[in-house]
Amino acid sequence: MTNKPSWQANAVVTGAGSGIGRAFATELARRNGKVICSDIDLDSAKETVQHIRNQGGHALAVRADVSSLSDVEALATQAEDWFSAPVSLVVNNAGVAAGGQNIGGIPIKDWQWTIDINMWGVIHGCHVFAPKLREHGRGGIINVCSTASFASAPLMGPYNVSKAAVLALSETLAAEMRGTNITVTALCPTFVKTNITKGGGITDESASLADKVMSAIGTSPKKIVIKTINDLDKGKLYTIPQLDAQLIWRAKRILPSLYIHGVGLLNHFATKH
Repeated sequence: MTNKPSWQANAVVTGAGSGIGRAFATELARRNGKVICSDIDLDSAKETVQHIRNQGGHALAVRADVSSLSDVEALATQAEDWFSAPVSLVVNNAGVAAGGQNIGGIPIKDWQWTIDINMWGVIHGCHVFAPKLREHGRGGIINVCSTASFASAPLMGPYNVSKAAVLALSETLAAEMRGTNITVTALCPTFVKTNITKGGGITDESASLADKVMSAIGTSPKKIVIKTINDLDKGKLYTIPQLDAQLIWRAKRILPSLYIHGVGLLNHFATKH
């Protein structure tokens, strides 16, 4: 990519109050960028901003509910006003987890909640900011998709569906941006050490198991973020940062039916023991 938006970027990061979002905001500020730290929890966004300012960076906290188009439109206006310049990088990161039950057992309200935030939140971000980036003539969009976007793990229906939609959106937008100086990167990690299970949309048993796995083998958000920003600067569409994610990616594409059969067998064995 000729114009590297991550360096000294005017960046908007959603879900910046914790986890991957906070790591993106911190790293972009470290690279001399100015960062709008957006989160539905304004206090957590302010904590991120304070951390950035303590390190000598420039950031502003803004409350926004990404499931609301009007909130995202207002976020864009506030960002441009604060930057006194166009936004050059958008990180659509805000997300929640839901699952722990089979399809049919997961309450519809959990489906709606997950899709409103994980899918519509990113649609709103792309809908509002993509035209602005086109008009500006350069920049980047990072969409946080997750390996769940293609892994099809049982008991994670709402999360899988929402993240698969974000991956499809990212690929479509990347195709539409072909020939421009705008790069779209889809981040697809497996376990990252975040607090995503604390949102209330996942059963206690599944949340406890996920927390244990994240603690044992999860990658630090900082490591994931550094690779993703570097991949964006190289013009890469996909960031699949961990070995297990890469193996799942290859298996699903080389032997898709066998992969689903194997995942189903593992789930059957796990739920029976």
